[in-house]
Amino acid sequence: CRATSAGVWTLSFISETAPTSAYSSPARSLGDTGITPLSPSHIVNDADPDVSEQQSFLVVVAIDFGTTSSGYAYSFTKEPECIHVMRRWEGGDPGVSNQKTPTTILLTPERKFHSFGYAARDFYHDLDPNEAKQWLYLEKFKMKLHTTGDLTMDTDLTAANSKKVKALEIFAYALQYFKEQALKELSDQAGSEFENSDVRWVITVPAIWKQPAKQFMRQAAYQAGLASPENSDQLIIALEPEAASIYCRKLRLHQMIELSGKTAVNGYSGRDTVGAGFAQAKEHIRRNRQSRTFLVENVIGEIWSELEEGDKYVVVDSGGGTVDLTVHQIRLPEGHLKELYKATGGPYGSLGVDYEFEKLLCKIFGEDFIEQFKIKRPAAWVDLMIAFESRKRAAAPDRTNPLNITLPFSFIDYYKKFRGHSVEHALRKSNVDFVKWSSQGMLRMSPDAMNALFKPTIDSIIEHLRDLFQKPEVSTVKFLFLVGGFAEAPLLQQAVQAAFGDKCRIIIPQDVGLTILKGAVLFGLDPAVIKVRRSPLTYGVGVLNRYVEGKHPPEKLLVKDGTRWCTDVFDKFISADQSVALGELVKRSYTPAKPSQLVIVINIYSSEHDNVSFITDPGVKKCGTLRLDLTGTSGVAVPARREIQTLMQFGDTEIKATAVDIATSKSVKVGIDFLNY
Repeated sequence: CRATSAGVWTLSFISETAPTSAYSSPARSLGDTGITPLSPSHIVNDADPDVSEQQSFLVVVAIDFGTTSSGYAYSFTKEPECIHVMRRWEGGDPGVSNQKTPTTILLTPERKFHSFGYAARDFYHDLDPNEAKQWLYLEKFKMKLHTTGDLTMDTDLTAANSKKVKALEIFAYALQYFKEQALKELSDQAGSEFENSDVRWVITVPAIWKQPAKQFMRQAAYQAGLASPENSDQLIIALEPEAASIYCRKLRLHQMIELSGKTAVNGYSGRDTVGAGFAQAKEHIRRNRQSRTFLVENVIGEIWSELEEGDKYVVVDSGGGTVDLTVHQIRLPEGHLKELYKATGGPYGSLGVDYEFEKLLCKIFGEDFIEQFKIKRPAAWVDLMIAFESRKRAAAPDRTNPLNITLPFSFIDYYKKFRGHSVEHALRKSNVDFVKWSSQGMLRMSPDAMNALFKPTIDSIIEHLRDLFQKPEVSTVKFLFLVGGFAEAPLLQQAVQAAFGDKCRIIIPQDVGLTILKGAVLFGLDPAVIKVRRSPLTYGVGVLNRYVEGKHPPEKLLVKDGTRWCTDVFDKFISADQSVALGELVKRSYTPAKPSQLVIVINIYSSEHDNVSFITDPGVKKCGTLRLDLTGTSGVAVPARREIQTLMQFGDTEIKATAVDIATSKSVKVGIDFLNY
């Protein structure tokens, strides 16, 4: 199969000799016919019986691979009501709870894995500045998968010292680290060696990630040895808001804070709850922090029991990098979840606040200095951002006293060398009113200045939610669950409450930063709980149809053996935003346009649009090829119109396609691939 100069692949049968011209139709350029739908083409939607057959695992381990922090939790399948959050991490920051570890990774100058999390950060921090330049330190790299439009297995990441390294390698190193930590902890707990084959792994990803990013995470997990393509069921890719949704179902009244003023929770009215209730919850969590085991009662929580068949709720998952908005609907009697409106959101995580802080520093000290400082003193830059992180968490709507951010000595020293005057002088000249210099070597920010850093990110989240609430599917939403690390920010809580408190009840689980992790474990124990998702893309195959004058464009006309064909037709299997049951099979039947054809090539395409007519339409991408070789089957009685059945099965984030020759039962399978075409 060859690409034409337009970069579009054909859905025709193989003929290596045909020349390609710059403007020819892809099918015509290959000089051979393709497949055509059998008339009438029958469509059967049914769930594959094999899907429900579960492999037996002793334990489920979920990894929450976050933009800013990561962690894992696990549950033994014999004790599903106990969720254990990983061991306490070494290290930690003042003012930041360390039930998870920073998503930071350090490679040696030889590009070998050295350490992850606090250990990576602390080691990097202690290196001599000149030595540090040789080491590869990466943080917050998960966002690259969201922001890269043409993600491939070869996509690069940039380390703090500006050196490039393969993203797949870094993600695999990180997952391998979690795998080793988890297996070691499980072995210690069991008193005997725990095998990887005993574990079902769950990795969480944002729902708004595009298909290539979700596939990339799976490939990294295979490279890290969590599972293999042959045993792909050992790994589930879970969507973060879905995991949160599953956990929220189990919430008891004492495990959450309700922001809306409609009812008192924990003896607090709605007005008190943002400040006092959250403080009380944090104290409760602090007391429980030594115990890392959470009991999840095998009941439906009180809030959930108020929901009826067809009731809708929104999960707002606000993390470090992205905010994911998902609308779910309850299906009774089992309480299964149905995704009602496809996930939306964007890069509005708490990182946005960090970018605003960086912009403020550029305004005060000059962009040229900040860029140089990051390159020349990378470890000190990391220190400065850690200092900012703990103050960022102290920001609150009603705060009156200023927030002090310690500047590393090397910042003050390097600035003097770079500019020839002091940091204090720069602050006086900058016209930034809200930031003053304190004689203890700190930037003193007024609460208003800190709140202003949050504003662009929070405004984006509120605007996105407003758009969502305009949608007819989202009217009459009963609850809004605010989850994810950024949901701890009182400023975000207040903004959501002010904008939507009159539309629905706003609920925050107490240990909000661990909601997704705990939900992902529950999902791994019972993957059947999510029944219906919305397809993010339109899928189909390229076919030939009989040419109809006036209906088909003249440039698509192909005359073969006296028959007039329309080439490059996109024959749709499923549309973007269509509801798809997990494990659902969609079948289509085709026949070779030329009966004597023995090598049948079916190319699979995808598009974000649902009104696709031709595989040459803008935005259509090839994402799979089924090559069915029927040579050597000449002794079999074949009908005049040979039926080739094509099936697509929709799994968690994987889609499998199969082509079967009905006469001989010969078949070929392929996984849809968004990274290698």
